[in-house]
Amino acid sequence: MALETTVFTFKISVPFEEWTKGFDSPEADQMHKATGVTPLYRGVSKEDPQSVVVIHQGEEGAAKKMFAGAREIAEASGHIWDSTVITSYLDN
Repeated sequence: MALETTVFTFKISVPFEEWTKGFDSPEADQMHKATGVTPLYRGVSKEDPQSVVVIHQGEEGAAKKMFAGAREIAEASGHIWDSTVITSYLDN
């Protein structure tokens, strides 16, 4: 399988510093390791403090599959699920 870089952009309903507590938690770390997905970057927009970007890397389809199973966890952290836009890039 190809290596895929997946970019998630979305809105949050809490301050970025609060959202990162969930994203950086031991539970999220365990989920990333279990699915073989590596978080490369997470950041907040300079223009809109409710806009976030997260970049993951893993085997093709792994990040989307992980995300699909993490709705409850994501929403509990302040992620506005229906605002998510996912773009994927392959290394081949």
